[in-house]
Amino acid sequence: MENRIRVLVVDDDPEIRRLLGKYLDGQGFQTALAGSRRECEQKLVDTAVDLVVLDVMLPDGSGLDLCRELRDRRPDLSIILLTALKEDVDRIVGLELGADDYLGKPFNPRELSARIRAVLRRGGSERSGEATPPPAASYRFDGYTADPERRSLRDAEGAEIELTGAEFDLLQIFLERPGRVLSREILLDLLHGRNIDPFDRSIDVTMSRLRRKLGDSGVFRLFKTVRNGGYQFAARVERLETPQ
Repeated sequence: MENRIRVLVVDDDPEIRRLLGKYLDGQGFQTALAGSRRECEQKLVDTAVDLVVLDVMLPDGSGLDLCRELRDRRPDLSIILLTALKEDVDRIVGLELGADDYLGKPFNPRELSARIRAVLRRGGSERSGEATPPPAASYRFDGYTADPERRSLRDAEGAEIELTGAEFDLLQIFLERPGRVLSREILLDLLHGRNIDPFDRSIDVTMSRLRRKLGDSGVFRLFKTVRNGGYQFAARVERLETPQ
């Protein structure tokens, strides 16, 4: 079982920790548990972790602050936030801070398991034991080069632009479909595999972050907002058969 995905569950409720740990272990994950920010930090030092399931309310600090710090220190680490069902502000702020996904309490552990697999699959961390697929093509647009295999984005000078997993996934969706108008419903389904909630702003938040990092904020030369339609990638995209 050496290749099991390693998940750290951080929640101050011991019963939730116990139940999630037992369920995720039964789903084939290797699970570690922490009840506070301090315990989380120590587990990350002592244990190799692929993904953190992080409650926003911790007894010794804010899970949102911890999310931001983890994203700065460990850009490779996937993060799923657990939020109170009606706390939309926490969800939006968490996505702005770089969380890959969120789940509102109460939730079905089966959905959490599905979200974990989806996030890691998008991030290239799923270890299924299957043969490695052939390298994906790279894409060049507006002076940038995106390499899906390495999950890297570089500008015209070769400097790397740091993107979260969700940001790169969103960019890749557009690069594979240049010129098409993609609705929020389609984007949510492609990113998360779920139907849209009328109050779900995760796509808009991720789009805003991506635009800002690509210097498109307020300019909209790359991404066009189509009224009552969605978003459109307007730049010319060149598909490179050999990854750069």
